[in-house]
Amino acid sequence: MRKIIITWVCILAFTSLFAQAPQGKITYQRTVKLVFSFAGMNGMEQEMPKTKTDNYTLVFGNHQSLWKQAESGFDDEGGNFTSSNGAQVRIMVAGNNNVLFTDLAQKKTVEKKEFLGKIFIVDDSITNLQWKITGDTKMILNMPCMKATAIKLSKKVNMDMDNGKMTRTEVDDTAHIEAWFTTAIPESVGPAQFQGQLPGAILAMNINDGEQTFKAVQYDKEANLKDIKEPKGKNHYTADDFKKERQKMIEEMNKNNQGGDRVIELH
Repeated sequence: MRKIIITWVCILAFTSLFAQAPQGKITYQRTVKLVFSFAGMNGMEQEMPKTKTDNYTLVFGNHQSLWKQAESGFDDEGGNFTSSNGAQVRIMVAGNNNVLFTDLAQKKTVEKKEFLGKIFIVDDSITNLQWKITGDTKMILNMPCMKATAIKLSKKVNMDMDNGKMTRTEVDDTAHIEAWFTTAIPESVGPAQFQGQLPGAILAMNINDGEQTFKAVQYDKEANLKDIKEPKGKNHYTADDFKKERQKMIEEMNKNNQGGDRVIELH
């Protein structure tokens, strides 16, 4: 009897070792509320778009994932807006060609970011939030989901325009996050940077009461794992160094465009 038990335990261990890791492809719809302030530029705020909606895909397998945009809510040129006094603002859509690779086992991320025609490779690590599972449930894509909440402390940039001059101010930001995850997809993945967070895939997310939302609109159980590749490039940056370089590039462009277009970057 003892030999039988030992043999059975060994078989289970062997099977678990070579069991296929969860894989699949989730398509998300992301909607972002846009809020602008243009002091001294009457009518400009009414002409600006109120939201930005686009689709993203998340491919995952072998405890890795790849997040990228499927299609954009704007064309490649963004949007151009003119105020009643003739001042022009050009919206540049950031992230159209960005790709985020996550290694869940090593808790690291590598993101390819394209900004003003330059490619950046940003190396970072997964930051685990303190989640609280509420006990609320609902169905998403015919899968049972549970609700979890968390608070994320970070920085954000406020943009203001006064008499044609654009200013960017970095301030503290507190994000209240509501997520719905399912253990029917037993991999700790989710939209954007929310990888490695919960014991199942996040299928819906609401940040700050609708400031930004993600909603899974399609799930495929099979995925082309060859698509999950770590971005390569010569210019590697930390997350902080990339923010500084991006700010420098925006300031330089707006300085060179005095009296002309003003650049607003949308994420």
